[in-house]
Amino acid sequence: MREHCASLGEPTPDTDAQVMAAIYAGLAYKYRYALENLIKVGGQQVDHLHIIGGGSQNSLLCQMTANAINRPVYAGPVEATALGNAIVQLMALGELGGLSDARHLLARSMITHVYEPQQAGTWDAHYPRFVALLETAAARQEAAR
Repeated sequence: MREHCASLGEPTPDTDAQVMAAIYAGLAYKYRYALENLIKVGGQQVDHLHIIGGGSQNSLLCQMTANAINRPVYAGPVEATALGNAIVQLMALGELGGLSDARHLLARSMITHVYEPQQAGTWDAHYPRFVALLETAAARQEAAR
């Protein structure tokens, strides 16, 4: 990571904590980048994001994601794969009327944590630089092929 930052002319993280902060910020901004592209392609607005599975247990990443996308993040359930399987089985057996019933059942049964965006202005100010770095890295990868 340090070599990559240096190759892009970016400050090089000195400590493990700085490396982790850069990784998490990069993930959060990448979620924003993907979300913006999905909104552009799909033409629908998104007012919040759900993070499910093991990643929903990472409170720092969930909060940073809420900050980066400037939308609430709903974290949980952790057992999303098993729950999804159970829901599909219940639907196949006719125990649930459809997707709407499944969503209501999960909402009543699961505890989710909501992360509200904080310091959106600061995150917004740094986002264009992230996009520029992302595009520079992509261009370098393409040129290396």
